[in-house]
Amino acid sequence: MIHRIPEVFDSKFRFIVVASERARQIQGGAPPRLDTGSRKAAYIAIKEVEAGLVDFEILEEANEDDEPREEE
Repeated sequence: MIHRIPEVFDSKFRFIVVASERARQIQGGAPPRLDTGSRKAAYIAIKEVEAGLVDFEILEEANEDDEPREEE
């Protein structure tokens, strides 16, 4: 079903995570950003992500050393 993964994604896993979050938004009532002719949220989300219509941000994981500690 996936024809191409855009180069902005560093892995197939990240592509699927972004598409699944978008599918949840569509199922929750968000309007589709692309007319695919399909009513399936997962298919619409994948096509939107392939077309570059879904913004995402890769967050850095916080290290334990970077977080301020509470004084006792």
